[in-house]
Amino acid sequence: MFKLYLTALKGLSVKETNRYLRIWVQTLVPPVITTTLYFIIFGNLIGKRIGEMDGFSYMEFIVPGLIMMSVITSSYSNVSSSFFSQKFQKNIEELLVAPVPTHIIIWGFVIGGIGRSILVGILVTIISLFFVPLQVHSWSIVILTFLMTAILFSLAGLLNGIFAKSFDDVSIVPTFILQPLTYLGGVFFAISMLPPFWQVISQFNPIVYMISGFRFGILGVIDVPIIFSIVISITFIIVLYGINWYLIEKGRGLRS
Repeated sequence: MFKLYLTALKGLSVKETNRYLRIWVQTLVPPVITTTLYFIIFGNLIGKRIGEMDGFSYMEFIVPGLIMMSVITSSYSNVSSSFFSQKFQKNIEELLVAPVPTHIIIWGFVIGGIGRSILVGILVTIISLFFVPLQVHSWSIVILTFLMTAILFSLAGLLNGIFAKSFDDVSIVPTFILQPLTYLGGVFFAISMLPPFWQVISQFNPIVYMISGFRFGILGVIDVPIIFSIVISITFIIVLYGINWYLIEKGRGLRS
């Protein structure tokens, strides 16, 4: 039985991987172009006027945030669009009637989101090397925060795909919720620079903890304790995983 489940997981994961690799011009190239523009405009042009931030040049400071932003966007959009497409084409019904646990279905999509975010993260990192030298404070923290962020937003994208009833619903959340939270999550600035009131408000933004943790792994500077970043990320992963499992198990919004 375990071998059967492993085969099902491998099949779904490979299918998801082939999907975004087949259309790599749409899935891998845009984040690289967008990040390059951010480096040129914010890091190179504006950064010279800002000077240093937390002991690093502004270009070095924004690198971790830009990598995390690409990871968040890629993992989320990959799973949300893929799951909704299968639901729209009625292919999801084949998964629901297949003799595999809901956990296999969830992880099949999540692995696809992780794979795409890893490729995008590597490409963005390579682009950053043309502007600043790579500096890593703690590889273990970098890998841990990277994977937790990719898993978390893959699960968030899956939740969006479950509730979405049209392709417009898939794009609403990234545009009006995810993107603002990401920009306000400390990608281009240190949270300590904000006025006291906005520092308190930013503590309710989960993306702050992920970017802060990843920046600590690369530069060794952090806005919030690293343990907070890890605990909050794990908590969100558990909650989102539980919600997705329940909805898929019950067929909410999936069965016509």
